[in-house]
Amino acid sequence: MNLLFQHLGRTLLTLAVLAVLPFQTAAQELKPVTVVRGLSNAWALAFLPDGRMLVTEKSGRLRIVAKDGALGQPLANMPPVDDTGQCGLLDVAVDPQFAQNRFIYWTFAEPAAAGSGQSGNSTAVARGRLGTDDKLTEVRTLFVQQPKVASRLHCGSRIAFARDGTLWVGLGDRFERKEDAQRGTNHLGKIIRIDRDGKAPADNPFAGANGRAGFAPEVYSLGHRNIQGMAIHPVTGDLWESEHGPQGGDEINRIEAGRNYGWPLVTYGRNYGTGTRIGEEGPKAGFEHPLKWWVPSVAPSGLAFVTSDRYPGWKGSLLMGTLRGQALIRLTLDGNQVIGEERLLQSLALRIRDVRQGPDGYIYIVTDGSDGQVMRLER
Repeated sequence: MNLLFQHLGRTLLTLAVLAVLPFQTAAQELKPVTVVRGLSNAWALAFLPDGRMLVTEKSGRLRIVAKDGALGQPLANMPPVDDTGQCGLLDVAVDPQFAQNRFIYWTFAEPAAAGSGQSGNSTAVARGRLGTDDKLTEVRTLFVQQPKVASRLHCGSRIAFARDGTLWVGLGDRFERKEDAQRGTNHLGKIIRIDRDGKAPADNPFAGANGRAGFAPEVYSLGHRNIQGMAIHPVTGDLWESEHGPQGGDEINRIEAGRNYGWPLVTYGRNYGTGTRIGEEGPKAGFEHPLKWWVPSVAPSGLAFVTSDRYPGWKGSLLMGTLRGQALIRLTLDGNQVIGEERLLQSLALRIRDVRQGPDGYIYIVTDGSDGQVMRLER
């Protein structure tokens, strides 16, 4: 009888351990194939309709990668970029109607203009027209985060196109100004929604007839820390995002208009160094609880939903790159619930900055560092 109870106890312990470990499948079947290398602190990847890629480098260079992997020269006419710390040239996105208008969009740290009376920088959104000759023209800045802050941290930032053609843009809290993430008068620690000319749509939760005193009309949601990934759910059209927490508390959230996502009042993160609590850990009424969070931190980056048939059993999964975690994380979903986690590519020991599904159905990742790569994941 004692042996039976000992065996039962070991079985229950094993099941308990497996319940908290990342769930694994045939990760070893993935074959990362280098498409292009030699990128300097690459940050984001977007596909043009012809299958070529746009890649940003944090220093301010936007490049085109040909189908054969040839890396083009940086495009001219890019606006000045403040490449300091975590800031620089960040995300890039292709207009859903590119075939008709040839517009591309990007986010970047805009330095204060000389003689403006301002200092520091702020995350901005720009647009340009990419000609058939691959020349960038009609460049203009559509939106600038307010206020400018003397900070090299937490610039964000990602862009995602909603189904109605408007843009969601994720903006960081700039680190020193974390309390501003709860104040609607500014754009710090917010997701904003703008139209393709940079204006706040009248149906934004705090604009037009919905206007609330003290809220900027571009604000869509608040209480964010440092947004690093955004993706549109392929079935519902909902916006999902990933963001960094401090010393734990990295999050995945499904974004709803006008909702408050807690930072810094509700978080699983802790103060650097001391490990003391910053706010309440939740759930708490009035604040949205994350769908998934990580303690310790994995430092999430880009997000992509899998709609391809190239990866058996993956359709409907959410992929997330990680920097500190040096892995590609696959999250299994049941509706809006995260029910499984699988960590892939850990043997590469590389910081993964972005992840996208290409028009060919393959998954592509962007690695960080002085010799960054774009890799295609084959089986």
